[in-house]
Amino acid sequence: MAVNRIPRGVNRTPGDRREKFPGYDVITQLPTWDVVTAGVVLRRLGPPPPIRYFTQDEEPIACALLDQILDQRHEPRVPVLQMIDARLAESQTDGWRYHDLPHDGQAWRDSLHALNDDARRAYGTDFGLLTWAKQGHIIAPIAGMNLHGTGDWHGMPAARVWSLWTRYATAAFYAHPWAWNEIGFGGPAYPRGYKNLGLDRREPWEVPDRDPDRDLVQLAREVEDARRHDTHYPHPPVIGLSRDPLHDEPEW
Repeated sequence: MAVNRIPRGVNRTPGDRREKFPGYDVITQLPTWDVVTAGVVLRRLGPPPPIRYFTQDEEPIACALLDQILDQRHEPRVPVLQMIDARLAESQTDGWRYHDLPHDGQAWRDSLHALNDDARRAYGTDFGLLTWAKQGHIIAPIAGMNLHGTGDWHGMPAARVWSLWTRYATAAFYAHPWAWNEIGFGGPAYPRGYKNLGLDRREPWEVPDRDPDRDLVQLAREVEDARRHDTHYPHPPVIGLSRDPLHDEPEW
């Protein structure tokens, strides 16, 4: 049994950016999914659940941190905060944790409070109230220690904290249909499947990459390397998960 009614107003991407796959909307494939699969995907497009795990003080810190990591500067934003909060409230972890960090929920609490302490020491106010650039200044040392795989941050291994943040952030972000639209992902293949397998072979419903020759990974490396060596930027930028380095001008 398939679902035939496609909801209105779902043809979106994070920040409504469509540089790579203009016009693509994975929800057009809704009639090809079984009822259970369609229900799971559509729930992710519904109103986000209320915050249950994070406190009122922790929520704005976590929200700003996740926006920084995922470069979500404009609406519509994937409700990553609510998705992570729901996981922590229901103890839905990855089934393992680092031996030198507490369990994931407590590690999130500890690291958010530490991040806020850094913001208060540096700028005299909470992390969530800082400008985008100042938030980046606070996070940059942690990202830098992660690159080297060493460094203690508030009694916690910085690389472990960075892994915790980015692991939860990316798992939530790329579970959402808006992110699928941005990267041209076809969504669940059950029970439809794929028939055109191979390099540059598309299904009839897929949209071609507008700029297939552009190597975004190499471009990101070149941009970050240039920023590191530019004397106009005394602090390193956040080495996060920016999805389009050409549009990420520094705001120091």
